[in-house]
Amino acid sequence: MAENRASVYAEGVPCWVDAQLPDVDAGKRFYGELFGWAFEEAYGSSVWARLDGAPVAALGRKTDGRMPTVWTVSFATPDAEATVRRIRTAGGQVVTAPTPVDGAGVAALAADPEGAVFGLWQAGAHPGFGVRHRPGAFAWAQLYARDTETANTFYGHLFHEALFGPDAVPDFGRAPVSDVFPEVMPPHFLVHFGVEDCEAKLGAVSRLGGRVQAGPFTASYGTVAVVTDNQGASFALLQR
Repeated sequence: MAENRASVYAEGVPCWVDAQLPDVDAGKRFYGELFGWAFEEAYGSSVWARLDGAPVAALGRKTDGRMPTVWTVSFATPDAEATVRRIRTAGGQVVTAPTPVDGAGVAALAADPEGAVFGLWQAGAHPGFGVRHRPGAFAWAQLYARDTETANTFYGHLFHEALFGPDAVPDFGRAPVSDVFPEVMPPHFLVHFGVEDCEAKLGAVSRLGGRVQAGPFTASYGTVAVVTDNQGASFALLQR
């Protein structure tokens, strides 16, 4: 079911995704055709992707060629400074300190104890996803970890209500890296976008210059295929 959100997301809920790409225009062509996204200029050199007018993601240009070409999921926080203090206390690291983003909110980048990188978003004028849980929009974030018990402890303390609270409906799972990837793959988050027909979208990914990394396979939360775009950023397609 599609869900529209106008309010700020609760702490620990995945509320935004962005891709850091060498060529934003190439990214616009790829994702525009794959998911039907339209684009508009946003803060800095990034663009917002919209699905039927609602914001669903951002594409930004890598400022350093040594940076990975990657999709990053951001979790909502009411206080980014307080959250990064808790991350440090729990054994994580702060990659980028909380930084105001043109009145839209405050962004930070962190890593968990195993090195998986994720974002934090303290909403200002931009609350996050305008729509999710529908084809072409964010559907799930899966953490592939070396030790899922360590991950559950870290994120369970950091985002307890969102993951384990009485009203929790999480969009965030944890699994061993070796379930899908070679064991040498570092721990990482994989952003999932909803699709109506996973097999059909795999054909589109290949036609647009991307490639299939794994799947389709059946997970507890749906049918999943792991792919890369035409610049090497990994993401997943999720059919429910």
